[in-house]
Amino acid sequence: MVLDFFRGGGDTQLEEIEARIRQMLVDDRHTFDTSINTLIAGTDPDLVDKDIHKSDRRVNKAERAVRRQLVVHVSVRGASADIPLVLASMSIVKDAERIGDYSKNIWDIANSGVDLSQAEDVEILQQYRERISRLIGETARVFGEKDIEAAHTMLQGGDELLEEYDDLIEQQLHTDNPAREAVPRALLYRYFKRITAHLMNILTSLVMPIDRLDYYDEDKADRE
Repeated sequence: MVLDFFRGGGDTQLEEIEARIRQMLVDDRHTFDTSINTLIAGTDPDLVDKDIHKSDRRVNKAERAVRRQLVVHVSVRGASADIPLVLASMSIVKDAERIGDYSKNIWDIANSGVDLSQAEDVEILQQYRERISRLIGETARVFGEKDIEAAHTMLQGGDELLEEYDDLIEQQLHTDNPAREAVPRALLYRYFKRITAHLMNILTSLVMPIDRLDYYDEDKADRE
């Protein structure tokens, strides 16, 4: 599997890379929780602006650090370095970075003046908030602990989650509700879908061969 090369136990550099990726997911969860609360819990977007962008910068900085470490790893190991697996790590760290970006995009909706904290469907949105937050946290744990069994279990429901968000987006595209209600929800469900897909991609690194990496970036019908 893709992350088999982390299991040697004697390569401190690669262990540090793994730890950085896990920390990126922890920061992603913070960004998501803070951002979604500005949209559905009444938090003033201005009050958390600096916090969200600080968290986003930490994630971006970690991504660059991982890439540098991978380059050093290849330089030191030379011909003995497993280039395909190093390139796969580049892909994994990009997934972690994109989760932060989509989480920040949720704050962008609220910062544009949208407030769903008093909406009729706010309880439903709160349930999705809890689901996504838990999913990010559990992915961080599973990745850090290399919990193969848990990764398999989570991936089994991956397509069902993505299809659910597709259905919700489709509903907003065809609703008779005004655009000021439909557009924010369509965007929000789209961000939920992309965050979930990138989390599933990270989990595939634990259980799938390298050629199946980024599996969830393709719609189910387009996968081979």
